[in-house]
Formats: sequence, structure tokens, C-alpha cells
Amino acid sequence: MTIDKSWTTIRRRGSSNEFWNGLQHFLQMAKPFINDRGFIKCPCRRCLNNASHQLEELESHIFRNGFMFGYNQWIHHGEPATGNAGTTVAGPSGGIHERDEMFDVLDDIISEDVDDDAVGGPSSNDQYDDLFAALRSELYPGVSSFSSLNFLVKLMHLKVLNKWTNKSFDELLKLLKLAFPKIDLVESHYEAKKLMTKIGLGYSSIHVCKNDCALFWKENSLKDTCPVCSESRWKLQSGKRSGKNVPHKVLRYFPVGPRLKRLFATSKTAKLMRWHSTGKSKDNDVMRHSVDGKSWQEFDKRHPQFAGDVRNVRLGLAADGFNPFGNMSLSYSMWPVVLTTYNLPPWICMKAEYLMLSLLIPGPQSPGKDMDVFLRPLIDELKELWVHGLDTRDAASENSVFRMRAALLWTVNDFPARSSLSGHRRFLPTNHHWRSNLQFDGRTERKRPPRRFSTTDILEQLRRVKTGIPGKHPSYGGVKRKRGDNELNWRKKSIFYELPYWATIELKHNLDVMHIEKNVCDSLVGTLLADPHKSKDTDNARRDLAKLGIRHELHLFEDGNKLMKPAADYTFSDANRRKFCRFIRSVKFPDGFASNLSKNVAQNDSRLLGLKSHDCHVIMQRLLPVGCRSLVNKNIWSTIVELCTFFKQLCASTVNVSDMVEAQNQLVLILCKLERIFPPAFFDIMIHLVLHLPEEAILGGPVHMRWMYPFERYLKRLKDYVRNAAKPEGSIAEGFVVDEALTFCSRYFDDVETRFNRPDRNDDGIHPTRQLSVFESQCKPLGKQSYVELDNNDRDKAEFYILNNSPELEPYLNEHKQELHVRLGEGCLNINEVHRTEFAGWFFEKIYALHRMQAPEVTTELLSLSSKTNMVVSSYPACIVNGVRFVTHDHDVRLRTQNSGVSVPGTGQEMFYGQLQQILEFSYLNGFSCDSKHMVTENNIASIDINGEAYKDDQFILASQEKQVFYVADPSRGPNWRVVQHVKHRSIWDITDDVTNASRPVTDDSSFLNDADEVELSDEEDESVEEYADEEIDAENEIDTEEDDDDRSYHASDSD
Repeated sequence: MTIDKSWTTIRRRGSSNEFWNGLQHFLQMAKPFINDRGFIKCPCRRCLNNASHQLEELESHIFRNGFMFGYNQWIHHGEPATGNAGTTVAGPSGGIHERDEMFDVLDDIISEDVDDDAVGGPSSNDQYDDLFAALRSELYPGVSSFSSLNFLVKLMHLKVLNKWTNKSFDELLKLLKLAFPKIDLVESHYEAKKLMTKIGLGYSSIHVCKNDCALFWKENSLKDTCPVCSESRWKLQSGKRSGKNVPHKVLRYFPVGPRLKRLFATSKTAKLMRWHSTGKSKDNDVMRHSVDGKSWQEFDKRHPQFAGDVRNVRLGLAADGFNPFGNMSLSYSMWPVVLTTYNLPPWICMKAEYLMLSLLIPGPQSPGKDMDVFLRPLIDELKELWVHGLDTRDAASENSVFRMRAALLWTVNDFPARSSLSGHRRFLPTNHHWRSNLQFDGRTERKRPPRRFSTTDILEQLRRVKTGIPGKHPSYGGVKRKRGDNELNWRKKSIFYELPYWATIELKHNLDVMHIEKNVCDSLVGTLLADPHKSKDTDNARRDLAKLGIRHELHLFEDGNKLMKPAADYTFSDANRRKFCRFIRSVKFPDGFASNLSKNVAQNDSRLLGLKSHDCHVIMQRLLPVGCRSLVNKNIWSTIVELCTFFKQLCASTVNVSDMVEAQNQLVLILCKLERIFPPAFFDIMIHLVLHLPEEAILGGPVHMRWMYPFERYLKRLKDYVRNAAKPEGSIAEGFVVDEALTFCSRYFDDVETRFNRPDRNDDGIHPTRQLSVFESQCKPLGKQSYVELDNNDRDKAEFYILNNSPELEPYLNEHKQELHVRLGEGCLNINEVHRTEFAGWFFEKIYALHRMQAPEVTTELLSLSSKTNMVVSSYPACIVNGVRFVTHDHDVRLRTQNSGVSVPGTGQEMFYGQLQQILEFSYLNGFSCDSKHMVTENNIASIDINGEAYKDDQFILASQEKQVFYVADPSRGPNWRVVQHVKHRSIWDITDDVTNASRPVTDDSSFLNDADEVELSDEEDESVEEYADEEIDAENEIDTEEDDDDRSYHASDSD
């Protein structure tokens, strides 16, 4: 007898007699299979037959949660098994199709609405009916691999991922309709977008006064005129309202609560929302996430009830203006307000897929002082999330419902540069001798450091500030208000103070390190190069020196009819300027590390043009300390190096509190040194703000979670949504909602490439787990394969290195040494050389003797390792090791990138540096060969002599041992010297926890074939090759670049 199961897919269970009758029939059929304790497996969408309940509770579960997908033979509830049921679902129409990922998508979406848990069934909201209809529909008669909805979502996902135009998508749909007339697919992109918006979370459109005075929202929603300036809400034509009411401005608001609920409701992200609790640093001195900062910890102490539930959400807010038209218009400024969730791990919380657009403030003018008017909907929701919270289903705790609350930790904004500010001697100790030094500004410094105000003091000052009239109407908010004497330097009290907890937060607004570093770099480089557009050493700056009566040798003077400007020691001469620019032009970075800076050098080698923020980041932390070493005197150079070293330390992915405390003290001295070097005009507000960065790092944790880089990249994504230049805000809002829905769906897709599963550009594939660690030293060869014949000497060297670097062979190595001591005597001087030449043969005989005795310790891998390799091995021009690309030196010189530098730790504290000369694939191992060089260190800058060489007989390394470096020419020491720059790749983290593995995952493979690459280095290096690389975010543990390559080692006295 056929059992009718179509009722299991009915969505509106509460109003369907068919579902209720089918459920009763199912319960009657299952009743005889109740166990002795009165329990039976529950096939609801939550329990999935993994939990058992009594029959009454079973009825409630299925009615409330729905019947599980894929359970088609009710073998636990009375239906006899008839073979493999497969993963199919019977729809009401009788059509059968395979298990669909969209079932899980819609299941998690429906679970977001906790109000549907009432026994009376879900609400009458029919927004999902079209989705379920498309899900039950076959894409094409007889095609069971795709439902209509599944195919459409994946097709839309490809459109967004590959940036197809709407027209091209429409043409593709027409072609599919022509080729497959019976296909069940929408007619146009417009219809597809309408369907996708039902998966998305939507937004609200709020009208705004044309003068930014008020929102037509809540109590003002029905008004036709502004409650402040009385201007009409609607656009008028010839003094009259047009046929259709068109508002002057529209604010798009994207509610935060539903988006946070979705992070918990989906099983793909629910566990990650606890990472801040499970993954925080155990060392009080180490900060790798904002949770390790003092501000977060103090917040938890003040609000223990909020901190008691680790699922409560911490948010960060960033706002910045951008022009959606690129270079087409310079007067349009649109302001998105973006939120990030700090509950997530540091390697994903700043990614675009996890950022939330909350407000889209319309242009064409910047909101300016009226930003609070536009923030009103967000602030009201944040207050609601703090006071009352939202009932939220948590997929990580058996779909239990909890009260989710949220708090805004801080904001991130660019700081506008205005006035000049010097005089950092006041931050020195009162007895410091520089306070009485007249070389700074001709005066003795007696001021103490500025008073530090507590959060209570600041709140008291803000209470005195008068509330101004909002808007830009010339008769109301546009009138400039005179500040009262008791208002100090405050213009207004921010709307954020309406949040109950805001006044007590220690770090409310983050100084943006990205813009500060760029401005400091522009000032430094522009002044050193005497750039007429960016130099701070202007004629007026020299006149300032004359007014202060200091540095008489730099004062302007007249020579006849000409005004002469003496050369300063802090600017390059013409020859040195060209030398520095040629140095920048010659730089080569690892693949994916930084842009090609040679394009930013002027044709006459006189200045640098068009530097972006990340270009300045690279120059400050990598190139400036090296490039100017021989071009200015040592005092100037050492001060610049100290400043650049601080930025490198500050931008690390892991920051030590003790280092920031020390930097806070040292920065005062560094800025004072700069005041003795550069003119007062050099010290704008951006230079001064550097002094406050260490304290903010102590309060907020690592900089990479608090700067504007990820938000600026996110603005580029928003700009790509603009398809209608007449309505850019509407285009962005609609594009964001659809992209948000498709990004959510793509988390569930495994058979198509998505943002979450697409392989890295330098993906080295899956490697098997081995019994011997030496066989885990594998890599993925790239390029054309060739063959190299090794002589006996090279093969013996490689084989001994492999054996000597296998930890599991240490007992055999010690046993052989003991035998040599007995045979040769304790006084033998060349016992290590004998051990090197004879061990491989001794080990082979030892293992095969044990193998013949069937000794259990002789595994297949150990037997393979004892055998000799072939004389002919494969050679490749490149390879990928642990997600890092390496290229041989000969191949590297033809590229604009540098991927041949490597470093290897020695047995002690020494480091070996080198370049790859050859990549060889042996039958059982990957490896590299290298030669060693002499190294000297000055001011933490390690330089190597490429003509020197050490350990010529030991030039092989394993692929698993190397780390990528790149080399920069050292102009101060001559053409044969290079400066070593270490690389930290942005996709590789050293954090592991029980939620997810942040380090590059090590995958397993059951195959035993042990193939590996080995790199051999020649004894000479091409001196014409000058390669440079840089790291995007960090000096030692950062999130930046990508690749490693060749190996030629250089010996160092320490690890730098």
C-alpha cells in the first residue's frame, strides 16, 4: 500500500487540514513502535531522529518545527525497509527530486522567526510560499538533480560573483528558454531579484528633509513639511506638487536585529559567534583580538549581566563618505554606515561577507554636523537591543531560544587634519634636559602634560553644551552658533550618549591608523624628496624659523634680486633624490603582496606620485628605513627608523601590551627628536596623533580590527552595485539585499564555487597524513616538468639531510654514532664526517635486516625512507608549499614579483637566508637546497652579503622548514648586500581552537605515494636582481601577503 507523504512538505501547517490529518495518520502508524519507556524517535526538523520523545511531545514537535527533509522511508515509525530510500522528497504534486541544499537554507530562515513556535502553528505570513513552490518544482521534466529554486539561486550567485550585467543575465535566461522550452525558470532578472529579496532581510526607506533637519519617521511619518524648517517633504514642479509624491531625500535603513538573529539561526555561523569567549588569549600580555583589550574587559566588569552570556553581541561602527560615480563627479558624497561583529574570529570578522550595512545616507552633500539626524533609527534600535534584546534561536545549542542583547563598543572614523601642533616636550618628565633646550622653539618648556579627563569629567563637560538646531537651512540649523565659554572645545553632545552604556566606555572613537600612517608617510617622503606639492619645508616654514629665532643656517636670505633657500640636511640632494627613486623603482614584491611601486615613480626620478594608503603602509614599514639609510645623516635616519619600527610593531596581528607601554614612552622621545630635525610646519595634527596610538592599542587590541582598510574595500563593493546613475542609493540598497541573500545561500553550496569554498590562489591541495614527519614535507609543483640527473655526491648529500632531519630516526642516528665511537675511538676528529657518509648505507642494512625479521617497528614508510632515490629526478620552475608560492631564481628574474627568497632556522638561534635555484621532485620527499651567507644587523635591519657563503656541503632544506622572505638592495653597503624582509601571509594564522582551525589546515589522504620537491641552490647569485617584498598588515604576525619561493640560505648570528 502506498503511503501519502505529501503532507510533510506543506509550509502553512497551522491552516492546513491536510497536514494535520497526515500527522495524525503518521502518529497512529508509529504508536506500536514506542519503546518500553514510552519514547520514540522524533523526525521533526530539529531532532532529525537523533532524539526520542513521548508521543504527545512528538506531535507538538512535528507541528511546530515541521517534518524533517530526506526521511522518506519511515523505518523508525512502522514502514518496512525496501532498500536504499535515498535522499528524496515527495512534493504535493507527486514529483520526486533529490535532496536540495535550499531545504536547509529555508529551514534556517524559517527558524529565525521564534514566534512560529506556538502550537497553533506559524503565522499567516505567506512570504515564503513562492520559495517553497519553486523548491518543490522540478527544473525540467525528468531532471531530479535541481529544483527550480536551486538552479536560479546558483545562477544568480554566478552572476554576482562574476559581475554579469543585468542585460547579459536576461539574455542568458532567454537562451535557456529557447534551448529548453519546458524549463521552469523566471523570465527576467527583475523576477529573479524579487524572489531573492524574500530570502534577504530587506530595508526601510525613510524620507529626509531637504536641509537634513529631521526624518519623516515615527511621530513625523505623516507630516508633509519639516518640523524644523517647514520646508516641503516633496519635490515640487513649478511650485506645485507633481502627480506622484517624490521625496527630496531618502535614507535607507537596514535593521540590525534580524541580521544578528540570522548569524545565530544558521548552523554555519552560530558556533563562530562564541569565538571571542573560547579563543581569547590566555596570556595577559598578548592581544590577538579586541576581546584582549582593556576597554572590552572593563566593559564586561561594569556590565556583568551582559557579559554573563557569551552570545551577546559586541559591535563596531564605521562611517565614511565616497563618490559612487568614481571620477565622473567630484561633488557627490554618499555615506554608508557599516557594522562589524566582534564576536567572530579575527580572520573573518572584518571580511566583507560578515560586515553589515546599516544605514545608507544619501548625497549629494555630506551630512556633516547633522550626522546624528541620520543615525536616529540605528541608535533607537541599539537602545532596544541593549535594554530588551531579541528572542533568538541558537543553532549551536540545539536550537534553544535565548534573549540576545547587543552593545556598540566603539566607532572607527577618519580624523580630519586641521591645525599644526608641535610642542611634544611637555610630555617629557619634568626634569628632562630637553625641556630647557632652546633649539626646539627658542623657549624653555615648563608646561606639564595635558590633563587626562575621566569618562565622568567628559560627561560633565558635555552637559554644559547647548543643543543646537539641526539642519542646513540658512535661517535655522545653517546659522553658525557662537560657542559659549563654558562649552570648552565641544561642538555638540553626540547622539551615541543616548546609549545607556556609552558614557562609561573608555575607547569610544578609534583613531584610524590607515589614514594617520598615510599622512605621516606623505609628510616624511614629501619633505625628504622636496616634493613641491607635499613637502612641509616651504618658504613659510623657513620664515617660521626666523620668527622663532632658531636654526639660523636655514633662514631665507636675499641674493641680489633672488630669494635663496639654503639646503636642509633633512632633504635629499638632487643625486640622492634620484638614487632613492631608482631604489623604489627597482623594488619587487612577492606575488599578491603589494602594488607595483615602480609605476608611482616620476619619469625624471624626482618624486613619487599617486601613492595609495597601502603603498604608504609598505613604504613606511619596509622601504623607507632601508632606502634613506645612506642618504641622510645618521641621527635623522635612526629617528626615521624608530618611527617606522613603531608602525610595524603597532600593525602586527598579535600585539604585546608591554611593547605598547614601552612604545608610549619612546614615542615622546621620537617626536621630540623629529622636532629638532624638521621645521614646526611639519607637525600637523596627524603627527601628534601618533602619540596616542599605543594607548588605543592597549585599550582596543590589534589595529587590524579597528582601522579603515576593510571598510574602504567594502565601499568598493557598494560602488559596484550602482547600475542606475540617476538613483545610486536605490541601486546600492537593492544590490546589497540581493547580494546578502545570495551570500547567505552560498554558505550551503558545495557543488559550485562560492566566496566561502573557492580555493586560494595558491592552494596546494590535500596532502595525506604520514607516519613519518619528513614525508609530510610536500608541495604542489607548478610549471613544465623537466628531468635532472644527479651525481652520487649530490644525491648522498640530499639523502643524508632527509634522514638527519627526521625526528623519528633519532634513535638510529644515535646508535650509529655510538658504533662509530666504538669502532674509531673517542679521539677521532672526523667522526661526524664519517657519520655523514656512512649512515645511509648502515641505515639501509639495519632496516632491511629488521624487515626480514618482520619487526613491527619497520613500517612501509620507514622501509621506503631507507632506500636510495633514483639518480634522475623531476625539476619544476615553481611550487606551492603551505599556501605560499615559490619560484626559482632564474624564473623569478623575468617577473615583476619576487618569490624566490626563503629563510630556515638553524639548530640554535641562527637563521639561514637564501634564494631557490632549483626545485627537484624526489620519489619520496619535497625539499630545497641552499647556501649560507654572512649577515650583519643594525637597528633591527638585517643585511646579508651575497658573495659570502657558509655550509657549502649542507645546502638542502625540507619544504616544511622554509619561510618566505624577500630581499631589498642595501644602498648603504654596496651592490653585493641585500636587506632581509620577512613575510607574513594574510591567509595563514597561528591560532587554533575548538571552534575552527585558523592555521592553514593539514588535510589527510589515504594514498601512500610520497612525492616531494627539493630545491637546489647554486653557488652564485645574479647581482642585478634586486627584489623586495612587503607585508600588508604586520611586521611579525600579520594578515598580509602571500608567497614564498626560492631558497638560498644566508647564515645569521641571530634570528632577527
